Amino acid sequence: MTTEGEKTTAPAAPAGPARRTAKRAMVGRLSWGLADQAASSISNFAVGIYVARSLGLAAFGVFSLAWVTYGVVLSVSRGLATDPLVVRFSGVSEASWRGAAARSSGTALGVGAAIGATCLVVGLGLGGRVGPAFACLGVMLPGLLLQDAWRYAFFAAGTGRKAFVNDLVWGVALVPAMVVAARVGSVAAFVLAWGASAAVAAGYGCVQSGIRPRVSRARGWLREQRDLGFRYLAENVSLSGASQLRAYGLGAIAGVGAVGAVRGAELLLGPFLALLMGLSLVTVAEAARVLKQAPHRLGRFCLLLGGGQAAAALLWGAALLLVPDRAGELVLGGVWHSASQLIVPATLGVAGAGLGSGAAAGLRALAAARRSLRCQLIASTCYVSGGLGGAAVAGTVGSAWGVAAATVCGSAVWWLQLRTALRERHRNPIPEARTP
Repeated sequence: MTTEGEKTTAPAAPAGPARRTAKRAMVGRLSWGLADQAASSISNFAVGIYVARSLGLAAFGVFSLAWVTYGVVLSVSRGLATDPLVVRFSGVSEASWRGAAARSSGTALGVGAAIGATCLVVGLGLGGRVGPAFACLGVMLPGLLLQDAWRYAFFAAGTGRKAFVNDLVWGVALVPAMVVAARVGSVAAFVLAWGASAAVAAGYGCVQSGIRPRVSRARGWLREQRDLGFRYLAENVSLSGASQLRAYGLGAIAGVGAVGAVRGAELLLGPFLALLMGLSLVTVAEAARVLKQAPHRLGRFCLLLGGGQAAAALLWGAALLLVPDRAGELVLGGVWHSASQLIVPATLGVAGAGLGSGAAAGLRALAAARRSLRCQLIASTCYVSGGLGGAAVAGTVGSAWGVAAATVCGSAVWWLQLRTALRERHRNPIPEARTP
């Protein structure tokens, strides 16, 4: 009896230190994710504030339309290039990662070139105030997408410090670029300044990694990752496309100034959105590691992740309500009055998104692409319906409340699907082999 007890308990001795070491490593990776997103979001926040104060509400609305369009293109790149990289090449050997990173970054660069050419043609055809902004965005898209691809590649390799340094380079390059753009005083100039500084960071990413993006291998990457990539593409595009449809629809219903007001409210929530986006860089990779090392803890990990983000969003929103008008006008200028009316619904919407992101990370780690796509399609449909339906009823404020209600409902769908997926895995822990 004693001998059996000793054999049973002997391996438990190093388990405590090993578990603590693993937790410290996870905290370290999450910390670099937060630091990296802080650097990125501070740059984005500074750009938004600078443009808002320099150009006024209407021109800021035009810039916001270009920004939202970039978000849609970015979601295409992530779905096809970097999301499969993070799911399948986190914690692998360096040789495997380097080969995958070269093909993934090449795919991102190819996506940027193809869609950028389309944006350039459309922008030149549109003319007016919107056309030049879109034309300049098309020129800058390859560099913007490549810079983002390096960030995800570094986090997949567990070297978030490099992603942080890369975003610092972008931020430093932004300073002189923004000064030049302010002297020109047009939306197109600001778009060029923002994209050119990203291209500098993208080039530095090649130096950091020692990898040359393989555009010629993009087709092979898409073929290899087609079971995940195209579902993630549809999922990501439905999310960002919903935001774009809401922005365009809101502009048509309530005017382009309403788009600027919504973007202003997003800027007020910028520090928390930095937290949300920073965690999203590493949570899928961490959830995948939890699934490999301790599958029974995945649900708890996702709940703590989502609940913590939702609570942080509510706290930040409550703090924004205490900001005096004078301070708000100092930051956003003439955009403050319209944006401040959206703080409560915008906060609730972001809290709902934070809660749902925990479940989304779990579904990504499980490679349950079909379930996550279903969730995102439902959530995006609710988002567009709530945003535009609310705008038709009560203008900009109604749109914000409609989006808040839709986001909370979408979060419930994510958690129901994760619960079902975890139960299925518990019943069938060994995944079935895919037929070629």
